[in-house]
Amino acid sequence: MDSLWSFIATKLADFLTYTGFACMMPGNLVMILVGILFIWLAIRKNFEPLLLVPIGFGIILGNIPFKAIGLEIGIYEDNSVLNFFYSGVVDGWYPPLIFLGIGALTDFTALLANPKLLLVGGAAQFGIFGAYILAVALGFEPNQAASIAIIGGADGPTAIFLSSKLAPNLMGAIAVCAYSYMALVPLIQPPVMRLLTNQRERTIHMKPARQVSQRERILFPIIGLLMTTFIVPSGLPLLGMLFFGNLLKESTRTTRLANTAGNALNDIVVMLLGLTVGCSTQASEFLTKDTLFIFAIGALSFIIATASGVLFIKLMNVFLPEGRKLNPLIGNAGVSAVPMSARISNKLGLEYDKTNYLLMHAMGPNVAGVIGSATAAGVLLGFLN
Repeated sequence: MDSLWSFIATKLADFLTYTGFACMMPGNLVMILVGILFIWLAIRKNFEPLLLVPIGFGIILGNIPFKAIGLEIGIYEDNSVLNFFYSGVVDGWYPPLIFLGIGALTDFTALLANPKLLLVGGAAQFGIFGAYILAVALGFEPNQAASIAIIGGADGPTAIFLSSKLAPNLMGAIAVCAYSYMALVPLIQPPVMRLLTNQRERTIHMKPARQVSQRERILFPIIGLLMTTFIVPSGLPLLGMLFFGNLLKESTRTTRLANTAGNALNDIVVMLLGLTVGCSTQASEFLTKDTLFIFAIGALSFIIATASGVLFIKLMNVFLPEGRKLNPLIGNAGVSAVPMSARISNKLGLEYDKTNYLLMHAMGPNVAGVIGSATAAGVLLGFLN
């Protein structure tokens, strides 16, 4: 009997050393609080809840401390369930599936009605290349700098895709940073837009867009695919799936497939991606000096991208005749945070003129930004891979 009690006492003592309380480090507590903050922002402030709730919960889940004793439960342990889900991030097959869903949900009509708005989406990509130069100057390797810089496109799937190819060791920080800034669009962009515009520019009324035929909408994903991927073949996984999803939508013959891609499939992938990206932010891997630099460069990249779009429209207006000038408030939508950036354009337009509805106009550069960020990622991958 004494040996039995001794055995139980020994095992109990061992068990207690394996609990989260015994393994807790200060960094774990910090990250758990960050996860709770993300969930609070999503629920209380309605900041991109479909992204921040899975990521926030994943951060909490990934920072439950435990001892690696062969149970195969951690995200970085082979054969664990979380590691299996995380392979979609590491191997880069979640982002193309998300782009398939984005294509099936995206209406390119506003861009087709006013093709010069494509230039605004291109101008916003200056934030990516400006941040690349800064990251290199701060000592990051070129591949790492490219993965950090893509955050300026405000495109989480593209950031994950590129970092999985060029800088896997920084992918957790880059992904959380990209999605964080996507969710914080309502806080980051308006001050930049107000700073760079005056009262007269903010109240410019744009002419109603022309009608776009069904033939144009069907031909666009085919022509768009050929034009972009012939120039940047390395962008094929993202651009190919984006235009394929859009063709499913616009053909009118594959509505069931488009609905599946844009709703059920997209929701499943976003949920798993957000959860596993959050789980990858274990304190030992995430709380580093590099992470702080990534967040700082990402913020600057996003600000430069917003400013570039606004300033480019102001430049275009110098050459456009009266009556055809563009409202610079839609320039912020050149980043690919769809449709949040376009909504910000509309909100500020109504703030300065209650009859000035800019949403449909802003959707042009917004969807152009999706194409632009994927193309920029392809350019960086082609040069650096």
